[in-house]
Amino acid sequence: MSMRSTASVTCRRSARADFIVCCVPLLETTRGLVDRQAFAAMKPTAVLIDVSRGGVVEEAALVEALEAGRLRGAALDVFATEPLPADHPLWGYDNVIITPHCSSVYDGWDVKSVRMFADNLARYRRGEPLENVVDPTRGY
Repeated sequence: MSMRSTASVTCRRSARADFIVCCVPLLETTRGLVDRQAFAAMKPTAVLIDVSRGGVVEEAALVEALEAGRLRGAALDVFATEPLPADHPLWGYDNVIITPHCSSVYDGWDVKSVRMFADNLARYRRGEPLENVVDPTRGY
C-alpha cells in the first residue's frame, strides 16, 4: 500500500479521532499529506499535532480549517519555513501552540546522542554495521 493510499484510509478514520498526530518524514509521497481533504475529513473538535517535517501539513489548508472552525486547534513544531515568519497567520490563533522545532528534545537527549555516536564509532572501527543509519534511497 502506498503512502497516498494509506493517507486516504487514514482520512476516513480521522473523522472519529480527537487528536491527529502527524509524525512522518518529508518525502515526495508525504509532501502535502495533510491537505484540505484531510482537514475536511476531521471532526471539528479534533486537534492536529504536527511533529513531522515542514511541508507534510499544507499550512494554507490548516489556516483555512482553523478560520472556518473545522478544527479545534493545533500544536505545531515544524513549518515549511523555519523559523515561522513573524507575520504568519498561525501566530494569531489562541487555539494554536507553536514550538521551535524542539519536539525531539527531552531530558538526557544530548547524553543519549553522544552515546549513540560513540557506539557507532566503535562499530565503525570494528568493521561492524552502524546503527540508526540514514538510507538515502528511502529519504530518511
